[in-house]
Amino acid sequence: MAHSSGSRHPYPRTARVNQILREIISDELVRLSDIDERLGLLTVTGVDTTADLSQAMVFFDSLSDEARVALDERRAQIQSSVNVQTRLKRTPRLTFMADPAIASGAAVEEILRRRTHDDE
Repeated sequence: MAHSSGSRHPYPRTARVNQILREIISDELVRLSDIDERLGLLTVTGVDTTADLSQAMVFFDSLSDEARVALDERRAQIQSSVNVQTRLKRTPRLTFMADPAIASGAAVEEILRRRTHDDE
């Protein structure tokens, strides 16, 4: 039986777009950190794009106020890089925030650490 090379993919389009955006944005931040040290220690943990690809939430391991300001100042440049490197009809509007899963994980670790300390 011949394998069809139709549009079937092992995961949805938004998941592929999220991964591509994460890679492009991460690479762009490495380049930008040479000019703006406020962007130097940022790690993109994920991207969540809306189904219509009009918006993309970019998550970071942490996001200081200083880094948030730098990202907002460089948003157009980052979006331009995404536009140049993808074949999307329109570039999603990027929004930046700290990854809530990392904050939740840190809170759980602190609770476990306190319980362990209290049990001693």
